[in-house]
Amino acid sequence: MIHELPLERRTLHGHFSRDLEPVLSIDPGDTVRLATPNAGWWLDDETRFAPIASPEDDGHALAGPIAVRGAREGHTLVVRIDEVVPASWGETFGDGVRVRWDLADGVGTALGRRVRLAPFLGVMGMPPIGHGVHSTAPPRPQGGNIDCKELVAGTTLFLPVPYDGATFSAGDGHAAQGDGEVSGTAIECASRAQLTLDLRDDLPLEWPCARIDGAWLTFGFDADLTAAAWKANEGMLELLGREHGLDRREALALASVVVDLRVTQLVNGVLGVHAVLRDDALE
Repeated sequence: MIHELPLERRTLHGHFSRDLEPVLSIDPGDTVRLATPNAGWWLDDETRFAPIASPEDDGHALAGPIAVRGAREGHTLVVRIDEVVPASWGETFGDGVRVRWDLADGVGTALGRRVRLAPFLGVMGMPPIGHGVHSTAPPRPQGGNIDCKELVAGTTLFLPVPYDGATFSAGDGHAAQGDGEVSGTAIECASRAQLTLDLRDDLPLEWPCARIDGAWLTFGFDADLTAAAWKANEGMLELLGREHGLDRREALALASVVVDLRVTQLVNGVLGVHAVLRDDALE
């Protein structure tokens, strides 16, 4: 079944909290179409979404929460990204300078330059276990502000479910971004997206992982970049055991040869690293 989540006050929030009432409840395998302003709650150059409350809306403008019936703590939420469509404009900030982008036909234009667009949602996830208001800024084991440029349409994100119900939210449209997101912003844009949500009870995870075209990704987040890298690597060792039947020592040796570590982002307080195992790395 396909559900429409309109862009309106009741469907938007700027924080994570398990105390938020779901605006939609769906069955596993259902699809949701949603829309959000950009990360700063702007709909276009001159129109900011209103009203906005503080501190509840101090973070990214997120659509949801969406409850998945039958989700239980310890399950894995499967998020298939079917489509992400950016608005006709975007903005990037660099040390106080705003760069405005015109977005059309898969190309962004600014500063007399053109870049190829690869739109994705920067934030996809569930609240942490504790009650109360939680910032949208840091990524967490349950997802959130992952800011991984690889999570474009056609890819699938796997998130560990922290509590029954798995109330999921998404937003923070990015028309394009480099690994690292070094200024703190991508091409921030309002966007429309279509996501299909499902559940697995046979894939226990501590940290997110993803399936992209021709590769597996595993993620690690930490205030220390080295620690984030080791968490991503540990997830990859588990994946090598699960997908290829290797014990941990064999997986570690093989990972040192065929796995790449990449900096997802450096700017969310909690830093991100993703490990990449390409299918063609192993014959």
